[in-house]
Amino acid sequence: MKLATLKNGTRDGKLVVVSRDLTRFADASFLVPTMQAALDDWRRISSHLAALSESLEHGSVPSERFHEHDALSPLPRAYQWADGSAYVNHVELVRKARNAEMPESFWTDPLMYQGGSDSFLAPRDPIVMADEAYGIDMEGEVAVVVGDVTMGASVAEARDAIRLVMLVNDVSLRGLIPAELAKGFGFFQSKPSSAFSPVAVTPDELGEAWDGGRVHLPLSVDLNGKPFGRADAGIDMTFDFPTLVAHAAKTRPLSAGSIIGSGTVSNKLDGGPGKPVSEGGAGYSCIAEIRMIETIATGKPATPFMHFGDTVRIEMKDKAGHSIFGAIEQTVTKYEKEK
Repeated sequence: MKLATLKNGTRDGKLVVVSRDLTRFADASFLVPTMQAALDDWRRISSHLAALSESLEHGSVPSERFHEHDALSPLPRAYQWADGSAYVNHVELVRKARNAEMPESFWTDPLMYQGGSDSFLAPRDPIVMADEAYGIDMEGEVAVVVGDVTMGASVAEARDAIRLVMLVNDVSLRGLIPAELAKGFGFFQSKPSSAFSPVAVTPDELGEAWDGGRVHLPLSVDLNGKPFGRADAGIDMTFDFPTLVAHAAKTRPLSAGSIIGSGTVSNKLDGGPGKPVSEGGAGYSCIAEIRMIETIATGKPATPFMHFGDTVRIEMKDKAGHSIFGAIEQTVTKYEKEK
């Protein structure tokens, strides 16, 4: 089934069930008011939501037109947002661009940081920034939402805890990252609010594209209406989602509604660093990656980070060409402090 959170004037919105073709929705708030409440009571409520979803497909319940612009992120705020870096190709390129060796442990022990989860952006909301010099970048990713996960959970237990799958734009401020990492305490100002797809789906909704740990479909990233990335999310993913969830739960339990991200989706090409879509490659899911490749090739980057007025669109379609999660589409706008 497909679930979304619609704007209703409250911080957490209202839960709705969305049709598989993303054209209609049925109000689910009579069953459970919010996405978080549903996740807290998933074992009891999920069957009722699934029944409502089937009724919606058959046209046997009242429904309304679904507009992606009316959606908040599926979880407008969450108890936890932890983002991994499962595509080690991306990490390898970052380090190669600055002539740094990548530790062998990166292939066996996932990287992960804890991001801010109190103010996610709606999928069609602008990315509001004060200064282009921050180095504004998009990062196209896949994420899962889990139920309660016990501390020290096994990979198999982590797999069973995955409730929903969705897309992410993990906005990054590349100009601020180096100084923050140099302090040895991780990201903070360089990782502003992220946005998630209009719709989150249960893994079974993905059919054969979901193998229990990865989504085997291309992630489309467009910049200003032009194809920028078409990397396959199921390829070159060194650590699958159950592994990432188990890693996050090694020393702490995870509460229902915790979100675990894949990190930037990144593909190699014939063993190399990849090529732009315009040259027949899979492209890139963030600007930083093509800048790394330019640096490796010529000694300096050529592609600029995002400017005010630039628009990014992130979407994933099934093999028939139908949008699965709806689209994240955001325009960078200048922050004007209220007087």
